[in-house]
Order: sequence, then C-alpha cells, then structure tokens
Amino acid sequence: MPHYALGFIQQGEGTHQSYQPVALTGLGGESNLYVHADGRWLANYVPSVLRGHPFRMAKADNDQQVLAIEQESLSDDSSAQPLFDNDGNLTDKVKQTVDFLTQCDNNRQATAKASQLLGDTGLIEQWPLKIERGEGHEPLNVQGLYRINEKALNELAADAFADLRKHGALPLAYAQLFSMSQLSQLTERAKFHAQQQAGKAADENLDAFFDGDDEELTFDFGE
Repeated sequence: MPHYALGFIQQGEGTHQSYQPVALTGLGGESNLYVHADGRWLANYVPSVLRGHPFRMAKADNDQQVLAIEQESLSDDSSAQPLFDNDGNLTDKVKQTVDFLTQCDNNRQATAKASQLLGDTGLIEQWPLKIERGEGHEPLNVQGLYRINEKALNELAADAFADLRKHGALPLAYAQLFSMSQLSQLTERAKFHAQQQAGKAADENLDAFFDGDDEELTFDFGE
C-alpha cells in the first residue's frame, strides 16, 4: 500500500465471477515502470513473487503442492548452489525458500477469500481511471480496473460491516482506498523512463523512488 496503487481485476463470469487485487505497475501497454533499464526494482518493497524467483509453489497432477524451479536457472556448473545436501535433503537455503513461498501461498488464499467477500457484499465497482501524463500528452484512460465503492462501504449495515471485520476483509478494502494516493508514482516513473530514453535522466533522480522504510506491511485477514 505505501508503494503501489492497488485495484482489482475481474476474473470468470456469472456465478464463477471473482475479483483479484493487483498492483498497478504500468500505464496501458507500456512496460513495467517499476523496473530500471539495468534491472533494478524502483521501490523499496519488491513483490514476493519476484523475491521467490526462480522458485514457486505449484500443484502436481494429484493436487499436491510441490516446489518448482525455472528450468533455465538449473546448472551443472561446480559454482552453482546445490538444491540438495549429500543425504538427499533440501539445503537450508532451499528450505527457507519453501517456508517463504508456503507463507506467500497461504496469504494469497486469505486475500482471495477477502476479495471474494468484498465482491459478494457489493463493495467493488468499476474504476473509470484517467491518468494525466503531463503537458503535450493526452490523458490515459485505463480500462478493466475495479475499486472499492467508498460510499457503499460507509453505508453498510452494522451486521454486514461486522461480517467483513470477522472475516478480515476490511483491511483489504481500506488498503485499496488509501493506495489510490500512489497513482502519482506511476506518472513520475513514466517521466523518469522517458527522460532516460532521451538521455536526460541521471541515477540521482532515483532517490525519490526509495524514500521511507523497507519493512513489509502485513495484514491479518483472520480465519
């Protein structure tokens, strides 16, 4: 929330319709504005899906959770870090990665349930987002995004509000609303990339993208 503008995207149709929270990292068809030309991530908080690379949790054919690794990251070079020790067990570093990815997966499931409840309660609406891009550029209309309906949230009946609180959905709702103040970060990064391409941006300009602390912000989404 302190580093990204958050929204929702719609998935599925009819009775299978759901909403997934996403972080906005680009404008329309442009590339990821949070990635520097040299590969650096332009924010203190790096998304967990990137920090877990090249590993991720996946489901096998029997629905069992397994640890997967990007094939291109495997190497038989003697300097490569081993995945297993001499006894055939995962090395300590890989064990830590498994624990990290397992927690991320649990958090993702909890967030999905919170999003579903917000949608079922009628609190998610279309977001007619228009982003100003400075002098000489037409405003950009971003399609397909959804947001929390703040008016509907404030007018919820007490029992419905209590149900959201009970199931941990309120933090996600307020996080999305508060995060909209970060939209200016997208335009600032777009300007920086444009200046870089024109050879007018120096790395000293990066300082504005790394203010604040780098501690993770976590929410308790309940059971």
